[in-house]
Amino acid sequence: MLSSMTTSFIARLRANDQAAWFELWETFGPVVRAQLTRWGGGRIGHETVRDLSQETLAALSDSIDRYDPARGARFSTWLLAIAKHVLGDEMDRRMAMKRGGGRTAASLDEAWMAGSSAIGADDAYEAAVFGAKVEAAIRQVQKECDFTDFSIYRMRVLDGTSGKDVAAAIGVSEPTVSRRLAKVRDALRRRIAEAVETYSFTEAERTEPRRNGLDLDPNKADDALFDEAVAEIYHRQMDLRRLDEQAAR
Repeated sequence: MLSSMTTSFIARLRANDQAAWFELWETFGPVVRAQLTRWGGGRIGHETVRDLSQETLAALSDSIDRYDPARGARFSTWLLAIAKHVLGDEMDRRMAMKRGGGRTAASLDEAWMAGSSAIGADDAYEAAVFGAKVEAAIRQVQKECDFTDFSIYRMRVLDGTSGKDVAAAIGVSEPTVSRRLAKVRDALRRRIAEAVETYSFTEAERTEPRRNGLDLDPNKADDALFDEAVAEIYHRQMDLRRLDEQAAR
C-alpha cells in the first residue's frame, strides 16, 4: 500500500503545487535524463532529453490512479516505465515524420506494474533512484540546520576531513565537533526516512536504507558506518549531477 506521505505528495502534484513539481524535478531529473541518454544511444540531443524528462515527470501524477500495490511495482519502476514510454513515443513520432505521416500517441500499458524486471531496471539505475532520495534528504537538512553545524557535517563526513582539522578550521573543540556532528546526523536520519516513505510504493523500497548501510534506528556503534555510506552515496550523486551539467553545456 502507498504510505500517507506518498499519497500526500501525489495529491500536491495533482493540485499543481509548484513546490512539489520543483521537488520532483530537482530530485529525479538527473536520474531520468541519464537513463534517457543511455537509451537514446546518441540519437537524441541533450535539449530533447531535457524535454522528455519533463514529460516523464509530468506524466507521473497522471498514472498513479492505475497503480495496483498487489502487483509489486516500485516507485523506480513507475518512473522508468514512463520514461521508456515517453522516449518510445518520441522515436515513433520521428519515424512518422520521416514517412510523411502523423501518428497517435500510444497509451502506457500496465506491464510496468509487474515489477522492475519487466521494465529493465538494473542495479545502477536502482542505486541512482535511491541515491536521489538520500541527496534530497541532505538538501533538506542543509536548509534546516544551523550553518556551522552543517558545515561541520560537510567537512567531517562529505569531505572526509579529520575531526582535529575541522575543529581547527571552525575554531571549536573536538568534542564540540562531535556533538554538532551527531545533531546533523540525527536530523539526516529522520529526513532520509521521510524521503524513502514519500517516494516508496513497496516494502522492499522501505528497507533500502538498511541494505545500503544507512541504519535509521541505530546504536552509537553504527554512526561511522552510516556516515561512510552517506558520503559514498553523496559523491555518486554529485558525479551524476556533474555529468548532467556537462551535457547541458
